[in-house]
Amino acid sequence: MNNLATDILDSLPDPVLLLDAGRVVTRINPAARAVLGDPALGRDLSHSLRHPDALRAVDAVLTEGGQHGVEVSLPVPIARAFDLQALAAPGGQGGVLVIMRDVTALRQNERMRADFVSNVSHELRSPLATLIGFIETLRGPAANDPEARTRFLEIMDAEAARMSRLVDDLLSLARVEAREHIQPETELDLAPLLKGVAETLAARSDRPVALDIADGLPPVLGDPDELTQVFENLLDNAIKYGGDNVRLEAAAVARIPDIGLPGACIAVTDAGPGIDEADLPRLTERFYRTDKARSRSLGGTGLGLAIVKHIVNRHRGRLVTSSALGRGSCFNVYLPAADTPPAV
Repeated sequence: MNNLATDILDSLPDPVLLLDAGRVVTRINPAARAVLGDPALGRDLSHSLRHPDALRAVDAVLTEGGQHGVEVSLPVPIARAFDLQALAAPGGQGGVLVIMRDVTALRQNERMRADFVSNVSHELRSPLATLIGFIETLRGPAANDPEARTRFLEIMDAEAARMSRLVDDLLSLARVEAREHIQPETELDLAPLLKGVAETLAARSDRPVALDIADGLPPVLGDPDELTQVFENLLDNAIKYGGDNVRLEAAAVARIPDIGLPGACIAVTDAGPGIDEADLPRLTERFYRTDKARSRSLGGTGLGLAIVKHIVNRHRGRLVTSSALGRGSCFNVYLPAADTPPAV
């Protein structure tokens, strides 16, 4: 292989290997070396790629020619999935060219979509079953029972409201995901927005919300409706779980975690039961609940923090959560100042 061909091979982002007619690896690009390791070079492919289907595909090319493909899963150093294509090597020397395209993200997205559909079906099935059951009862045994009818209608109303909240949150999540790549361009003063949200939630829940907005809070680029939804979701959760000990604080920061830009930090804290450290990384997953029974009894859909995460991402900010069992929780939303370069 000449220098130009070697340079092209090395520049390819996908793992590529060149095998001779004896299945020995004669060339390996850096991407393949990162997956299979340096010992692959000069040895039979089976020493570094111990996947029976992959080896059969290579052997088929060596004996029959043509092109053979297979999907392989490699568990180490991290679990990854590859679409492996084996074809006759150029030059007529009887070797095999192996190209491995990483499809890990694609497969994960497919699993997430399947899980999402399954979760939505599960969340809707329970209230629907309740409604259907009570409708049948009201048409039959309870048709002439005013007390039962009143009690059942109240339950049916609550279950219908639960389904309505779920549909609203699903639509909201779909909207923000569709626009997540588009950063808002409207300059926004956070102080009046935060005061309005705190007053609304305090009045709605009849619970106090301590508000502390520091002077010098910088304006941000934001969608007022979406940011209102963020802080309403966070405050609503804090009030449900933290009772009368909820605070909303906002202040300027010199450096936002991970992105290093100046901006604003808005913290929503409560003195509730707290969250186990093992649950923290999964809080923003769709339908993930640390206490499923309590969340449902309080009217939660399991989508609120997922919506928060995607809105904050759209604003090129960061959501940082800290909590410990018995010590309450703190949700910090960081938003870049309006006069800073766009975050990537």
